[in-house]
Formats: sequence, C-alpha cells, structure tokens
Amino acid sequence: MLRTLDIVLIVVMTAAATVTYTIKHRAENKLEDVRKLEAEIKLEEDTIDLLRADWALLNQPNRLERLVTVYQQDLQLGQTASTQIARPEELPMLKADLPPPDDVLEAMGMAKSKSKKPAAKVDGIATGSVAR
Repeated sequence: MLRTLDIVLIVVMTAAATVTYTIKHRAENKLEDVRKLEAEIKLEEDTIDLLRADWALLNQPNRLERLVTVYQQDLQLGQTASTQIARPEELPMLKADLPPPDDVLEAMGMAKSKSKKPAAKVDGIATGSVAR
C-alpha cells in the first residue's frame, strides 16, 4: 500500500512540475511580447520626435522667406490684404438659420401677415446669404 501511495505522489509531483513549467514558459513568452511591443512603441515615439524636429526645420521663417524669393516668379505670391480676411458675421448663414419660405409657413398654418417688409438682397450663395 505504501508503494501505491508513493507512485500516486510521484505522479502528482510530476503533474505539478509540468503545470508549473508550462505556466512559467507562457509567462516568459508574454514578457518577451511585452518587451517587443515596448521597443516598437519607443521606435515610434523616436520617429515622431524626429518628424516634429524635421517639421520645425521646414517651417522656419528664414527658410520660407528664401524659398519665396527663389520661386517668386513661378508662384507670384503676394501679401494678404486685410480685406481678404472675413469676420464671422460676414460669412453666409446656414440653411438652418434661414427663415422658412412662405409656402412652408402656409402649409404649417402659420402664414405671414399681409404687411410685407422689403426682402433683403441676397448674393446667391446656395447655403444662405448675407444682406447687402
């Protein structure tokens, strides 16, 4: 009977050792995967830093000014006039902000009163317009 117990304990110890080794091996593989991912992340961060530095060099005002002078005849660039910059109130209205047409109001039972105001002139922009 003692021999049967010894054999059972040896089998249990072997199974426990096998399970322990398997778990250890899987953990080492996962750790290796994590290290590879960390190395890839570090490489990407270094690449981003390099690209930002390159972008900063390409956007230096002195360099851009030299390029403008070299390619002035090809590009025919000029300074922006202050009249080319629009304020928000000068932009066209959205269609949602436009008052609905009279036929829609009549269909909804909300017809306008008989006294009409002169309509504002529009500039023909499809999204809406500003009064001129």
